[in-house]
Amino acid sequence: MLDRVTIAYRGARYEIGRGRDYFGLWTVDAPRSQPLEWWPETQEGWSSAWARFSTLEEPETITAASGAATRLAGPGSAAPGSALGSSGAGSPQPGAAGPDGADQGPFQQETFHQGTPGPGTARPWAGPAAVAAPVPARLLAAGLLGAGVVAGIIGLFPDYLSGASLASQTDNLVAHVIYLAGWAASAILIALGGSRLRIGALLSAGLSLVTFGFFLADLGTPIAGGAHLAGAGLWLSLIGWLACAAGSAVAFVIRPPASAGTSLAGPASRTGTAGRLFPLGRPRGAAIGPAVLLILAGIGAAAAFAPAWDSFTLRASSGQSQTLTAGNAFAEPGAVIAGNVAVMVALAAVVIAAAMWRPARHGAVLLAGAIIAMAAQAISAVIQVGEPVSPTQFGFSAAQASQLGLTVSAGLTPWFWIYLVLVVALVVSFAWMLFTPQEAYAMTDTGTVPGPRAGHGPDPEYPTWHVAQAAAYEPAGSPVSGLDDEASDSLDFGSEPDEGTARRD
Repeated sequence: MLDRVTIAYRGARYEIGRGRDYFGLWTVDAPRSQPLEWWPETQEGWSSAWARFSTLEEPETITAASGAATRLAGPGSAAPGSALGSSGAGSPQPGAAGPDGADQGPFQQETFHQGTPGPGTARPWAGPAAVAAPVPARLLAAGLLGAGVVAGIIGLFPDYLSGASLASQTDNLVAHVIYLAGWAASAILIALGGSRLRIGALLSAGLSLVTFGFFLADLGTPIAGGAHLAGAGLWLSLIGWLACAAGSAVAFVIRPPASAGTSLAGPASRTGTAGRLFPLGRPRGAAIGPAVLLILAGIGAAAAFAPAWDSFTLRASSGQSQTLTAGNAFAEPGAVIAGNVAVMVALAAVVIAAAMWRPARHGAVLLAGAIIAMAAQAISAVIQVGEPVSPTQFGFSAAQASQLGLTVSAGLTPWFWIYLVLVVALVVSFAWMLFTPQEAYAMTDTGTVPGPRAGHGPDPEYPTWHVAQAAAYEPAGSPVSGLDDEASDSLDFGSEPDEGTARRD
């Protein structure tokens, strides 16, 4: 709407400014009910908007809008010509804070280069980049995770189940140490704040969701067999998981500012998924195949988790032998089965969410949390195979085993190797999501659509947010007159940004 639009610069035919939560281009003196083109309200969004504007206009025609600084900064802030207007040296300065000391808008803290605006001069938008997540919330989340890790470490040493501690069982000890290391890394990332906060929150969220089933299955043993089977180590470990899960939830709901720094996927931006707790979108184009493979690998790994992994061969001195399997998720008491089912459901859900998460690199971090949990199980199984197996586990007394000359060898079933291959596939998908340049996704009135080709803007991950039907606003003969959305998306969005423009990591 008109009362939510502030024009910053004007040229002969176009003007650039800010709407309620976006940067946009308008035709001079045309109604501002809808911009011709608009970009997310981020540093890269402003850079791309300025590159587009400077491409359409001749440099000598671009001037600061009259009174823009006063309207943008608010009463008591920078005067016209200081924040946005041209000073004597031709270098606008950052604006001041409003009466309450708060940031008054993204233009207020702009940092421009020296000189007159010109084509290819991508002007970085600093925005309130220093604004971090609320310190108390961030520290609370990190503190809960830290407390959970401490409780989990202490819980390694007392009796866990049936009188045995985790520290006395190498396979279980390694798995729990891996969980704790993942939560500890998340706590550090969250405590550091900024873009790291979101990364730590997603990592710990994926890990907490999947490990819930493991701890529930462990709790199912005393539920089914009696409370005497549970030791102090189990209760401390459960308290540790609860604290870590609570810290993950607190960190996850913290909304990072739209302009807060760069991260694995660039700044937390006001793209079509901005401001949403679960920024999901449908993969399109070249991303469809890898996303489908990721989902299939996740569902397959969840299914392969259920069958028996452990294989035991009993051989007598007479030459007789028998092979037994153990570990079937559905051959346990009901409470343990519930925990195993929770693991499979959580794994599938996290993988599907990661495949649809935007930006994709944040989805990779969420996926990493699930991979840590499932990889720990695979490592635990391999360690268990290398440990000696007593015949007493199969109902033979020591005397009977000696009389029969009974020996037991352990191995892994084909289901384990299938599971391992699928976990490796998840790791490959994680690497692809994290390191492969992703096609930008933006929201339009009809849903999520891919942005322009890479290399056609200052930052291909933050291209035009939306290109409106230009014919309704443009005079005949203008550079974008008569172009529809698809054609406009193919336009060159200007030259690459100079050194002052923020780039993706």
